[in-house]
Amino acid sequence: MAPDTSDEDNRRPRSVYGVGDEPDARFSLANERTALAWMRTGLALVAGGVALTTLAGVADLPVFVDIMAALACLGGGLVAVSALVGWRRVERAMRLALPLPAPRILIGVGVGILVLALVFSGYAVFEALAR
Repeated sequence: MAPDTSDEDNRRPRSVYGVGDEPDARFSLANERTALAWMRTGLALVAGGVALTTLAGVADLPVFVDIMAALACLGGGLVAVSALVGWRRVERAMRLALPLPAPRILIGVGVGILVLALVFSGYAVFEALAR
């Protein structure tokens, strides 16, 4: 298949590719790699939630574990969507020669992981003391 030689840019989303000037490919590809890394993080959260739900069913763990697994899955979905939004924001900023926007996803993921760690730690301590 021959490459498209027309002047019209058919790439999507047009809200990204239809504005400004083409940035250096290295920076655009680095932005894409960052978004894909966040996607992998979201997928890992979803996979962890699914594994936790499976373990809870097999080991007859309390419903609390299922709730935390569901929160991990939802968090993974939010991370994936945030990765797309972040990629779009950075790509548009590069194309329009604007300062790069601050990453919004870092705070949310950091706080989410902290909450999961604190809740599971509290649960583990509570279960150990109850025995």
